[in-house]
Amino acid sequence: MSAQSSPVPLSFKVRKLSRVVEVEFDDGVMYALPFELMRVYSPSAEVRGHGPGQEVLQTGKRDVEINGIEPVGNYGVKPLFSDGHVSGIYTWDYLYQLGRDQAAMWETYLQKLEAAGFTRESGRDYQPETGGGHACGHSH
Repeated sequence: MSAQSSPVPLSFKVRKLSRVVEVEFDDGVMYALPFELMRVYSPSAEVRGHGPGQEVLQTGKRDVEINGIEPVGNYGVKPLFSDGHVSGIYTWDYLYQLGRDQAAMWETYLQKLEAAGFTRESGRDYQPETGGGHACGHSH
């Protein structure tokens, strides 16, 4: 395997209780991608717009579910979101980027929400209230 080739996922698990997609890559890393993060950063034109500055801020996606994931060729997947959004094609590279940069992307999203006058009911914490087996140590 050359150093140039992109990591390829070995497994996908949709964890409905903890509301994350677990993706394990062949370079040994595993990312847990929150459904909401994946939804608000969908690579679809509907979310991205057709150029810089045309992004459409996604709001009210805190409770979105993923009902299924369809393979797209051998380069990506298409999550089927419960709000009817099914047009986002997530390439392996994009999933890897989401996992690697999720803290920064989450912060950017929250800042955009605040700037637009929106909030999330759960404040700045993206862990679900119904402790999905996540030992984060604080009580809800």
